Amino acid sequence: MTPSPKILIVDDEPKLVRLAQELLVATGFTVVAASDGKTAIGMAALEQPDLILLDIMLPGELDGFQVAERIRQFSNVPIIMLTARDQEVDLLQGFDAGADDYVTKPFNAKELLARIRVLLKRMQSTVTADQAEIICGQLHIDLARYRVTVAEQSVSLTKTEFNLLRELALHKNQVMLHSQLLVAVWGPEYRDDIDYLRAYIRYLRRKLEPDPANPRHIVTHTGVGYMLVCPESSA
Repeated sequence: MTPSPKILIVDDEPKLVRLAQELLVATGFTVVAASDGKTAIGMAALEQPDLILLDIMLPGELDGFQVAERIRQFSNVPIIMLTARDQEVDLLQGFDAGADDYVTKPFNAKELLARIRVLLKRMQSTVTADQAEIICGQLHIDLARYRVTVAEQSVSLTKTEFNLLRELALHKNQVMLHSQLLVAVWGPEYRDDIDYLRAYIRYLRRKLEPDPANPRHIVTHTGVGYMLVCPESSA
């Protein structure tokens, strides 16, 4: 029998933790919880959760951004940030720290469950052998091992960043519509979240492009979508 996915909730609000725990357990998940950053990092290592719900505002010396950065040093577990604010600067800081998604508090139960399922499904996806590696000039994408190098230098990507890059790479030299990328990477409920996509494209460029302001790999087709440009001789 397959064990139920384990969710680590990191929040210092007992009421919110209790509500989230009841919702997740009733839906078939196993839940563990931590109320501060230091404890959360230890539990992420020891409990090996399948996903983490991480509040930005935590007591003690570590906030949610710092916790995400520490966890990313040893784990690619999906992280959903819980935030009372939806300002772009906070969201971008969360993505930069290694978060894969965010939910604004107080959260909607259906939305939270949908986002959790999308991330867990993405983690379980497999890559066929004939798509094991894509070479795009100096950009090498090892789909089977979730590894990316640029000019033989390893690049660290979050799971969401990697899956976005993979989708572009599987359709290299083809324009991918905004809606196509959003549905393929995040799911149909994200079809119209173009600002969300732009944020991830911006962070991918910062990690992959020699000059992010003048990208040569991930190019914009204004009002339409994005394309991964590869030399025709690339595999």
